[in-house]
Amino acid sequence: MMNDELATGKAGAGPQRWFVWAVGLLSTVCVCAAAALDAWWIAGIPLAVLILWLAVVDFRKVFFLMLACIPISIEMELPGGLGTDLPSEPLMWVLTLVAVAWFFRHWRSVDARFIRHPISLALLLHLAWTTVAVISASDFLVSFKFLLAKGWYLIVFYFLAAHVLKEERDYKSLLWWFFVPLVLTVSIILIRHAPHGFSFQEVNYVMGPFYRNHVMYACLLAIFLPFVWYGTYWYRRYSGAWWFLVLGIGLLIVGINFAYTRAAYVALVAAVGIYWLVRRKLIKVALLVFCVAFAGLVLTVTKRDNWLAFAPNYERAVSHTSFDNLLEATTKLEDISIMERVYRWVAAAYMIQDRPLTGFGPGTFYFNYKKYTVSSFKTYVSDNPERSGIHNYYLMVTVEQGIPGLLFFLGFCFTVMFMGQQIYHRTPAPGRRRILVSALLSFMLIALLMLMNDFVETDKIGSLFFVCAAVLVNCDLNSHRRARQ
Repeated sequence: MMNDELATGKAGAGPQRWFVWAVGLLSTVCVCAAAALDAWWIAGIPLAVLILWLAVVDFRKVFFLMLACIPISIEMELPGGLGTDLPSEPLMWVLTLVAVAWFFRHWRSVDARFIRHPISLALLLHLAWTTVAVISASDFLVSFKFLLAKGWYLIVFYFLAAHVLKEERDYKSLLWWFFVPLVLTVSIILIRHAPHGFSFQEVNYVMGPFYRNHVMYACLLAIFLPFVWYGTYWYRRYSGAWWFLVLGIGLLIVGINFAYTRAAYVALVAAVGIYWLVRRKLIKVALLVFCVAFAGLVLTVTKRDNWLAFAPNYERAVSHTSFDNLLEATTKLEDISIMERVYRWVAAAYMIQDRPLTGFGPGTFYFNYKKYTVSSFKTYVSDNPERSGIHNYYLMVTVEQGIPGLLFFLGFCFTVMFMGQQIYHRTPAPGRRRILVSALLSFMLIALLMLMNDFVETDKIGSLFFVCAAVLVNCDLNSHRRARQ
């Protein structure tokens, strides 16, 4: 038997050796060609070949490589008005093709319980209505591109993530592959920020090239912090890994502090409150109270045109170079970022009235909102040359997919939250509970931050949003499987 194994090993070594030699030769040729033609992208061809080969041999490694690339990915503008995130998005495309091919080859072995799970069904309903909204969109091509991007996000970060992240070792891999590059970016940003005295005025400048702005950066740190916090329980106290995670927690908190992002500060406090609510089974009550209070606020603001009283003073609603001044301006509704949000929210309200059923189509808010704006809410940055969105994901879904689209998306979010609390309380294993509560806290923090941002469609935040949902489903299925044993 041992001879057979040795013979098999020798037989397998031949093709592998030839592959190594072939890649080595290709690398030499590509580097020489890149130097001769002054086109350095050619030098990346051997790496692309290696990744494609690895995707066929073991796509799990490519999945974790993609996770590692997310914190360090850079937004790039492509010809034709398109954009991408390098190197993370090309890896998503590869994994999408691999996942589809794997499913068609192994569909008989797929656990149907995952598809039938309430969280999966709620997500599929949301995707189905998104498809309906695409068909009736004001700009079909834009919305169709949005649907394609949404498709590979769900395939990679929900369905494929559920296949890859099953055991405790997989969750440890998730932690480390994402955490180490994240710490690297935080370190680089702090080092760049230090010569400027960590000034608020330079905070957006030092974010490049990894983050679009300080808001995305700080929110990502706050969202991933629960994974790092509970990751410390996996390792013996005062061990090397434990110290790295503890120091990493300190570094993330320092990064959040010097990012001067109000939403991230709120998220840190909210994480403690959310955990308390989960422990005491109060998530449903808390969400009910929040929804009633929010509905009351909307009714109060819209009654008898009371919303007109919130129109900003055009000369006083400006950007601030001091964080203290920014906080003061926030309380007085004179901060330009807050008032520009209101400017777009007012336009969104009129857009919803115009197309309440299917909306204007996914991805089309920017192309339609300016004709619905109210001039009295205009600010210095209302020209919006960076083409930013509405800064409230729930409003954006309503504008682009209609009121049914909002209800389907809220249905998905609430299903994750409600079931996450139930799964937590019926999971006895401490290790599984830590994984579960990390995912639930991160998911709920993203849901909270979406009230003031619309970054779920970005790879840095959207990836964790869907991965967390997949982790919760797997934890639930694992609990049922262990209960039957």
